Amino acid sequence: MTILAIGFLSVFVFRVIYNYTNPSEHIPIGNPMILLEKSFALEDRRNYASIKYQGPDQSSSNLDQKYEKIANIDAISNQFDRDEAQVRDEIKKLKGLIQFENKNGNEGHRRLEVVIGVPPESFDGLFQNLVKIGNVQAKEITKKDKTNEYRELNAKKLSLEKTRASLIDLKSKGGKINEFMLLENRILDIEQQLQELGVSLGSFDAENEFCTINFTLTERAIIQKGFIQHMANALEWTVIFYMKLLAIGVLMSLFAYLTLSVIEKIKTNN
Repeated sequence: MTILAIGFLSVFVFRVIYNYTNPSEHIPIGNPMILLEKSFALEDRRNYASIKYQGPDQSSSNLDQKYEKIANIDAISNQFDRDEAQVRDEIKKLKGLIQFENKNGNEGHRRLEVVIGVPPESFDGLFQNLVKIGNVQAKEITKKDKTNEYRELNAKKLSLEKTRASLIDLKSKGGKINEFMLLENRILDIEQQLQELGVSLGSFDAENEFCTINFTLTERAIIQKGFIQHMANALEWTVIFYMKLLAIGVLMSLFAYLTLSVIEKIKTNN
């Protein structure tokens, strides 16, 4: 019994020392994958990039791949001002562009959300630098091929331009005033569609090529535990740990006893 008491006391003292060498802990923030889904829900910004394949004669191929690459990073921080400054410094160093920013909350509960457009060649470097800031809770990278979407937009643009040219040609041949007005309205409608296509295709232009990093930094205060709480937590942990240890000891003793009994019975029968 004395040995058990000494063992319990030793484990308890060890846990108390451990708690005092690790006195602080962050407030839990919930499921990290839910955070990734909720972040930037209101931001519809789209960035695209391309991979230029070379033909046998080293000329650019018509099969260039257009793609969308997005990274999501969720981090918490107990030194919010320092970490925010580091985020902005890393973006600036790698020539990124903050395309959307939302900062809210009072001191101790602040939250920063930024959508970063980054040149494709700097994407991996910036991602690796940002995941070192704060305490990252969740991170992911997705890449989607957009080549077919790009080709469909171009095909639609070409079709509309041909239709517009045909309608303009018809208008020059004269006719009734109501027919003329219908043609004019149809041409205006096509012009509007072409403008919308121009905006969509503009996102694919080589000079506008970016990949996207969505970064969230959430401030979390540190809880400092008092003496009584340290002792209570240490006692609770020690009781649970020691009960498990005793249960394992009992099961091992029982297994050893049964094994010896079987061996003794075999020897007796022989």
